[in-house]
Amino acid sequence: MDDKGFFMRLLEDVGLAVAHFVEEMGRIMVFFIETLLWLFRPPLNLRNIFKQMEEIGVNSVGVVIIMASFTGMVLALQSYTGFKRLNAESLVGTVVAPSMTRELGPVLTSLIVAGRAGASMAAELGTMRVTEQIDALATMATNPIKYLTVPRVIAGFIMLPLLTIISNMLGIFGGYLVGVKVLDANPVVYMRRSFDYLEMNDVFSGIFKASIFGLIIAVISCYKGFYAAGGAEGVGKATTGAVVISMMLILISDYFLTAILF
Repeated sequence: MDDKGFFMRLLEDVGLAVAHFVEEMGRIMVFFIETLLWLFRPPLNLRNIFKQMEEIGVNSVGVVIIMASFTGMVLALQSYTGFKRLNAESLVGTVVAPSMTRELGPVLTSLIVAGRAGASMAAELGTMRVTEQIDALATMATNPIKYLTVPRVIAGFIMLPLLTIISNMLGIFGGYLVGVKVLDANPVVYMRRSFDYLEMNDVFSGIFKASIFGLIIAVISCYKGFYAAGGAEGVGKATTGAVVISMMLILISDYFLTAILF
């Protein structure tokens, strides 16, 4: 009886967790659809959009520069170690450029932005929710989704591809520095190898991924902050949930996007 009771409780807990997950995904989809509907209804608050572009994009450039540069450097070192066993050290450049543009650039940049800007969005909107500022907007006949969410979604959709382009260039440059200055590779051969195997489809597919990841970060962060409850503790939970869910969805969607694009 004890084993049966334990099994039933376990089954019940799993069922509740799955039901909660499905319910949460449904609410997020409703929130996303509502955001899209307000997105195409004029007017657009350009001042607010540019402000969010600065917050999401410009203020994340420093972190992205450090991340991308050292990612390219590490990738070059690791590739050199593997190719050296095959006496093919000259092929290091063929790994760094496609890897950065197709996967590492958009994915790592999005994870960095999710941890920095995503947390900031969720905390800001969560604070506005628990202090009833969002309710005050509705009272003044201003739709909160139109005023608060739409500018952040537009900014995320625009700035993530731009940050990814910066990340790609710095990653390739970091790999070049290590390959040429540290590993004594021929600079002409290194660059030729890099771009001989790099196709425009690799670049554009990475940029497309970044735009989708930008939407995911903005929608999830706004959703978690928009419906935060429980005072300061609730804001903290909403911020943590926004970062965790955004990162999980970025990695999951990356698999499906890669399967479709390549």
